[in-house]
Amino acid sequence: MDTSQLPVMPRSLADLEALVGQDIGPTAWHDVTQERINAFADTTGDHQWIHVDPERAASSPLGTTIAHGLYSLSLGPAFSYSLLSFEAFAHSLNYGYDKVRFPAPLPTGSRVRMTLTITSVEQVAGGAQIRTLQTFEREGADKPVAVAESLARVVEGE
Repeated sequence: MDTSQLPVMPRSLADLEALVGQDIGPTAWHDVTQERINAFADTTGDHQWIHVDPERAASSPLGTTIAHGLYSLSLGPAFSYSLLSFEAFAHSLNYGYDKVRFPAPLPTGSRVRMTLTITSVEQVAGGAQIRTLQTFEREGADKPVAVAESLARVVEGE
């Protein structure tokens, strides 16, 4: 999909249902820097050396520090907003995640982006629950760095 036409803006539950099975994206690239990883470590309190100690990580099999798996996942909401807009609805909210996996590392100095696939739209009281597959890819890598099933809820406007 051409990212110059994003975000996709469904205006009704029928519009959302029409998007089931379609890939939306990818997003623009996000630079993974040591400063961003350190800030994430400070926010979460997770200062495991593979994330924050470049000297020690240099002698590891990975050869460098890597971003936390949850760092990748935390990019999901902002990436999603850049791909899919719920402005036509009264409100929307993150309802949670089901399966989340981190199949490959995300090294410092790399770039990551996300593609979103709407896998289902289920009507619930007052609106719909939307299940999406978020696939985070590292530039030049064969395997994704994160894959997550995300749930959101939307309420139709008055």
